[in-house]
Amino acid sequence: MFFRREKPTVHTFDSHVADLRSKGFSVAVKSTGTAVALRNDCAAVLKEAGAEVTIEKTGVLLGSEIGVLTHGGYQVYFETSHGIRRAATAEHLKALHAFDEDLREALGLTSKYNEGLGTTNGRHLYDRVRNRDTGKKPVFSA
Repeated sequence: MFFRREKPTVHTFDSHVADLRSKGFSVAVKSTGTAVALRNDCAAVLKEAGAEVTIEKTGVLLGSEIGVLTHGGYQVYFETSHGIRRAATAEHLKALHAFDEDLREALGLTSKYNEGLGTTNGRHLYDRVRNRDTGKKPVFSA
């Protein structure tokens, strides 16, 4: 008996897009190496990074834009790049968490422990610290 090792399959960006489509996501390829994955009201921007695919941002569709989950100190809301805001409800957070987990599984990415516990957000805009996430010097209000 001889045991053969299976050859690892090398996925391309197009094969990842095809896998997402077969798993129930609708994918719109924007340009070479960039795509937007959609399911229900959730969306994610995907970018090609060599042989892998990275998730640039995930969020909820607000009109034609993706609203990114933002923590405002007093409330968690979705905010677009043009400043449109919508309060995040429990249904939004559950749907976004399920979307993110399914997307990571379909792309073969690992899920981190803290992301597995619930929805995480990368933007923290507290009302007392302005310009914190913009790279400018923070301004503290009284």
